[in-house]
Amino acid sequence: MTDQLGTSRRTRHAVVIGGSIAGLLAARVLAEHAERVTIVERDRFPGGPEPRAGVPQGRHLHVLIAGGQHALERLLPGVIEELREQGAPKVGMPRDMVQWQGGSWYRRTEATAYLYTGSRPLLEQLIRRRVLADPRIATVEGTEATGLAGDAVRVRGVLVRERGAGKDQEPHTLAADLVVDASGRGSRAPQWLAAIGAEPPAEERLDTGLAYATRVYRSGPARDGADFVGQYIVPNPDQTYGGVVLPVEGGRYLVTLSGLRGEEPPTDEDAFEKFADRLPHPVLRDWLATAVPESAVHGFRQTANVRRRYDRPGRRPAGFLATGDALCTFNPIYGQGMSVAAISAVALLDALADRRRTPTTHRVQRALFDASRQAWDISAGADKKMPGAEGDAVRMRAADRPAAWYLRRVQERAPGDPVVGAAFRSALSLAEPLTALFAPPVLRAVLFDPVREAPAEPPLWREGT
Repeated sequence: MTDQLGTSRRTRHAVVIGGSIAGLLAARVLAEHAERVTIVERDRFPGGPEPRAGVPQGRHLHVLIAGGQHALERLLPGVIEELREQGAPKVGMPRDMVQWQGGSWYRRTEATAYLYTGSRPLLEQLIRRRVLADPRIATVEGTEATGLAGDAVRVRGVLVRERGAGKDQEPHTLAADLVVDASGRGSRAPQWLAAIGAEPPAEERLDTGLAYATRVYRSGPARDGADFVGQYIVPNPDQTYGGVVLPVEGGRYLVTLSGLRGEEPPTDEDAFEKFADRLPHPVLRDWLATAVPESAVHGFRQTANVRRRYDRPGRRPAGFLATGDALCTFNPIYGQGMSVAAISAVALLDALADRRRTPTTHRVQRALFDASRQAWDISAGADKKMPGAEGDAVRMRAADRPAAWYLRRVQERAPGDPVVGAAFRSALSLAEPLTALFAPPVLRAVLFDPVREAPAEPPLWREGT
């Protein structure tokens, strides 16, 4: 059985299922290797930066972390500057943020990592405009994929029909040499593969039951001249409530509150603000007291970490790949999803361009899996410690215990030690591998130095001001 994607001769037609960020960026890469690329999207794309039904978390907070910025800039040079020009705020960590994590407030020393906190619809619109300007890329909107054409040896297209036409309408085949599933966390590709006689992937799942709710605000006057840009209160096993305040374009702020299973934040407007009383300090509640709400409260509960193991051997067809949330989805509270979509597209780019190796389906799929591995290790690694976590990925192996011990010492020192804090941020932002936490200066501080003093109260002012 051949496993080759078809790049020894030029691929004639590639189809991408899903027009979100992962799908758009995959199409951008495939356009360099196919005569034409078609994106199949259930929604109709909005004309501007507006939320759409196919991105149910689109009204909630999204951040573009450093690893995603670097990847996106490689794929679409100049897009980060364009994002800034459209008003997406750039937030320096830890300088601009009042941050509580692991039971401690972080010192507000000079920034060593930056987030872009523009809204998800804004970033998606910028990417969509750039990608769809390529004449090799077309879209079929208002159309849903219902299955795969082909067999267990090779996928030869996608079964599609008009969205809303009902099950009475027979789907037709959109022929393709390569199909990429970027349909998101609700992907039905495992069932589609089984339907053509192939083997669906094993799944790993870890679910804390975390739910969150978000509302748009305008900021009130700064308290006592405080100069912070945002707040970030991170839940942990001992304190399971979270809260985030971050700016988006247009002078607005998104406020997100979170809780675990059975303690979900309400979508009732008055109860939403009262829920902030559960946080470990009233600093976020104080901010809300002078802020002006500008939207309803929107909730979201699909936050499980799910990884589909297409990288493992199995009876699966050539010509089919999965990427983005269809491959690996993370608890959104860690802000990794958009960045992993971009990092995965770079992995696809490199795998297809590697002249030393034939780009087989398994090899390319493995590259996509590897692109999401660090984010999974961070997200699932943190979530498996949370009370009530469920799923087959919860169990901690004996081999994980030394790393967990070391990481606990990193987290204890990150709030007060700028060297450890910088390494911790570089790993969490996917800008550096986790091995950055073992660089000699960090290793010495983690193993031999005492825990440095961190602020006893929320640091409302930058150090040195």
